[in-house]
Formats: sequence, C-alpha cells, structure tokens
Amino acid sequence: MKGPESLRGDDRGLSTIEVVILAPVMILFILVLVAFGQLVDGRGALDGAARDAARAGSIQKDHGTAMAEAQKAAEADLSDVCSGPVSVVQTSQGFEPDTIFTVEVSCQVRGLAMLGLDVPTTLTSSFSSPLDPFRRTA
Repeated sequence: MKGPESLRGDDRGLSTIEVVILAPVMILFILVLVAFGQLVDGRGALDGAARDAARAGSIQKDHGTAMAEAQKAAEADLSDVCSGPVSVVQTSQGFEPDTIFTVEVSCQVRGLAMLGLDVPTTLTSSFSSPLDPFRRTA
C-alpha cells in the first residue's frame, strides 16, 4: 500500500524553482515603482521651483535681475532632483508694473535611468506671479 505522499507526486524542489523565477520579477517590479515614484517627486519639486522662481522674479526692479533671481531660485530648489541644467524661460510679455510675470522651468530628472533605461525624462512646469507694484526700486 502506498501512502498519501506517493499519490501527489514528487514536489521536492518546486518552491525553489518558484523563488528563482519570481524573485527577479518582484525585484524589477519594486524598482519600477521606485523609478515612477522619483518621477512623481520630480514633478512636485518642479512645480514648487516654478512657483519660487516666478515669485523671486516678480519682486525685482528690472528684467535682468528678475531673470537672474528666478534662475537662482529654481536651481536652489532643484539641486538634488535634476540630473542636468535647469532652464528658466519667461513666457509672459514685458516687465511692466501691474502685469503678470510667468516663467517656465524645465530640467531632466533621473527617473528611469536608475533601471538602466536611458529614457530622457524632461519635465516642465509653469507658474505666474503678479509684478509687485511695491517692488524694489533701488
């Protein structure tokens, strides 16, 4: 008479094979989640940098100083997020009192590069701030 073990067949080593097959898939899945998390974090940081750049530029006395301060503010916010240079471009017209100062901030974030995928991921964000009528005059 055969025992109940012989009716099921020989299952020895099956769990080892499952781990060998599934472990790399699970690790890859976790890495993809981390990479997309970095993209979401980068988007939030870029939105904040655009806000800070627009505000820093809107309180300056002239256009040249405004763009320099906007660039400085964006670079300070994105120093640990971007893998390349930070671009700050004014998208509004002029620099007259009681108008809107709009900047567009963009940079390349790390994102999927940590997985070995060389997919350039450039994120862009825009923000507007009213030119302060009581801004610096000296």
